[in-house]
Amino acid sequence: MPRVAEDRPAAEPQSPGQKARYRRILAAAARLGAERGLEHVQMQDVAREAAVAIATLYRYFPSKTHLFTAIMADQVDHMDDPSPRIAAAEDPVDAVAETLLRSTRHMLRTPLLSSAIMQSNYAAHTATVSEAAAIEARVHRTVLTLLGLEHPTDRDNRLVRLLMKSWHGVLVSVIYGHTTAAEAETEIRLACAVLLGGRSGAPAR
Repeated sequence: MPRVAEDRPAAEPQSPGQKARYRRILAAAARLGAERGLEHVQMQDVAREAAVAIATLYRYFPSKTHLFTAIMADQVDHMDDPSPRIAAAEDPVDAVAETLLRSTRHMLRTPLLSSAIMQSNYAAHTATVSEAAAIEARVHRTVLTLLGLEHPTDRDNRLVRLLMKSWHGVLVSVIYGHTTAAEAETEIRLACAVLLGGRSGAPAR
């Protein structure tokens, strides 16, 4: 599990130049993470790869936990991008399943990076890392939108949270080789069907 640096808020990029440097840092960390895995990525290597001063890197990302959690947040921002397969889903539960499966396939293309961001996201829950809560909220909101639940009940929200925990568990299992990609797809579809079938307004079975 990665260690978290001093408990201080990360700076937010404001100017176009700052935002460009921020994006370069994320891209550099993602490349190194995909090649080496979390434990073998050094912050000074990220700064060198991104062509920024080490102080600049630490201003935006006080630790590797902050850095790799931000990479996950960036990926989650594209979770609801349009997709023909998702658009063609016959019911909302299928649309949720296809969305989670698309993200799963994307993560499996770079298993070392995916392991790094999952480790960091779990560590972030015990630290002051604003992206961790934002990631959960964004995924939760995406699922509710796909289900068409504008006014979810408490039960709806709990079912979505249970689905996210199930999905994370399957991701960890397949990333570390305990589950095959095919088994993971079957289990994600089953989790969606079982859990989301109990949502408010679901068709009677």
